[in-house]
Amino acid sequence: MLDCQVEGEGPIAVTWRRNSIPVATGARATVLANGTLLIRNFSKRRESNETDAGEYECAAENRYGMLVSRKARVQLASLPKFLSHPESVAVDEGGVARLTCQVNGIPEADISWQKDRNPLSTNDLRYTLLPTGILQITGVQRSDSGLYRCIASNIANTRYSHEAQLSVTIAGSRIYQEPIILSGPQNLTINVHQTAILECIASGNPRPIVSWSRLDGRSIGVEGIQVLGTGNLMISDATLQHSGVYVCSANRPGSRARRTALGRLVVQAPPEFVQWPQSVSRPAGGSAVFSCMASGVPDPHLIWLKNGKLLTPSGNVKLTNGNTTLAITRITPEDEAIYQCIAENSAGTNQASARLAISQGPELPEAPTGLQATPLSSTGLRVTWDQPPDHVSQQIIGYVLHIRRLGELDSGELQEAVSKMTFKHDFSNLEAATTYSIYLKAYSALGGSQQSESIITTTLGGVPSAPSFFTKVLNQTAMQVYWELPAKPGKLEGFRLEYRGVSNPDVQGQETFPGHINTHTISHLEPATIYEIQLVAFNGNGDSPSTRRLVSLAEGESTTSDPRCNCDQSNGSTSTLLLAVHSGLACILCCLLLLLLGYKRNFFCRKVETWEAPPTLNGVRGPKGHTPESIELSQRCDSALPPVMVMVEQTPPVLPGSAPG
Repeated sequence: MLDCQVEGEGPIAVTWRRNSIPVATGARATVLANGTLLIRNFSKRRESNETDAGEYECAAENRYGMLVSRKARVQLASLPKFLSHPESVAVDEGGVARLTCQVNGIPEADISWQKDRNPLSTNDLRYTLLPTGILQITGVQRSDSGLYRCIASNIANTRYSHEAQLSVTIAGSRIYQEPIILSGPQNLTINVHQTAILECIASGNPRPIVSWSRLDGRSIGVEGIQVLGTGNLMISDATLQHSGVYVCSANRPGSRARRTALGRLVVQAPPEFVQWPQSVSRPAGGSAVFSCMASGVPDPHLIWLKNGKLLTPSGNVKLTNGNTTLAITRITPEDEAIYQCIAENSAGTNQASARLAISQGPELPEAPTGLQATPLSSTGLRVTWDQPPDHVSQQIIGYVLHIRRLGELDSGELQEAVSKMTFKHDFSNLEAATTYSIYLKAYSALGGSQQSESIITTTLGGVPSAPSFFTKVLNQTAMQVYWELPAKPGKLEGFRLEYRGVSNPDVQGQETFPGHINTHTISHLEPATIYEIQLVAFNGNGDSPSTRRLVSLAEGESTTSDPRCNCDQSNGSTSTLLLAVHSGLACILCCLLLLLLGYKRNFFCRKVETWEAPPTLNGVRGPKGHTPESIELSQRCDSALPPVMVMVEQTPPVLPGSAPG
């Protein structure tokens, strides 16, 4: 049974979730009248591998909103096999023996020991049983010889470990031995108010003295501190001040000879609220701020819920300062809800809630209409709006204009108050050729109206600079286009991307994007076709110079729109001019090009005997799937004139009313 106690104005509906999924009620699970969840035959069903275990939370809802409780983890009790069994050991008489076993149970198992199948007497002070499954025997005697095993038990089961033989060797006279720490403290993480046990067991002749200290030099204290056996340190009801590195020292009596071992203790604390949100009532169109601060170790992470669902920031809902501040502006009826602040860390969770209500008072002013903007100069704008009717203007005490560069955060917004008697305002000291977003609100003594429709306008001073972009061929029918965004907001209003097929102009398209988008995938293109891509940036003053690029879907290569000649003979690079012409003009162009090349060859070039078809045209196809006839006139030129490639392709007759390709 899982309890869920709720207080508030009824009627209150209580539902349950397991792992964030609603619990289906029926024969096995029932929600009682007091909100308690009753699960009958809680188990894991082997045939379907389903289990009732998980994280449960109850949700309570009334007409004001919904609250969600803290999560409760429910686990199926179990006691699996031992992870490790005690191992046989031989110890000198008078020495120290240490036997261990390890098992992970849910809940944690109680561990006891048997010797020769009989319970081990805990009255003998030489025996130290640590709850982690460790048995220490100091001053070993011959009577300690025997078979030892540990017993683990919880509500699910009882298990017995393998038996281990403890053999005691008889020594006539013990020789001198340096101190040795058989087992030192391990790094340990616990929560506040829990108990920490740091093990330290040492041997030597004479028997060493075990002492404890802190690495930072601070005193360990005496409250809640206890020594188990001959050197194990137990800290009860741990606090944050107990965190630190502890040093176990084994000292030989009467000398400075010693051995040390270190272990770090980390004490965690679940979140506790330093400041929690307060319920508020605000008029529609107003603003509300909720603050939530929590402390804990480690530092808590904050999340917000709205009516039991994860809150997603939006245009009028902002989370700032590491989620410690929730600000809601331009409040609408959809914002009226119960808001919860959830603080979580590895030690636990905590929650606080507050309600936002919309006050029911006299009506607020209507949102202003007819907002328009006109550029006056490179640094000035004029904004005008409609004069409201007399019955509306009587309650208005003024206007506030909100302006920010397009794409800028709300924190960069500027506000200017305007008299109720005027319906225009001039902005000055703005940035040239910059796009701004502007809206207007009217205010009465009760609060602000809803905001007007936002408008976008640009100061004079020019168009954006030409954007740079590059492409990536995804496959034979799709490519991705990337472009750079300006470093400062407001430098443009958006981008316009155009593409067309070089050999088939009918395949073309155009897309427009806002100024914060910098990538687009063009799909469903003609396979293995060359496309011309053009990108421009625009603002209120017009379009930027365009940037163009040719992209071949056949080879995944692209070329810029303005290839330049490279006359360096050492790298042997060449440029290629690709001309696609109709068969009716092919003969005339071939003759002209041959005459031109023959004339220039007399001045610059030495004759080349071979004419060859360039491999780069293999696989290039026209719009109907045929391979164009092509020939490359190659020449080696001292001035590195680019070779000319002529493509002659058969095209169908041009129909009346259609444009040639």
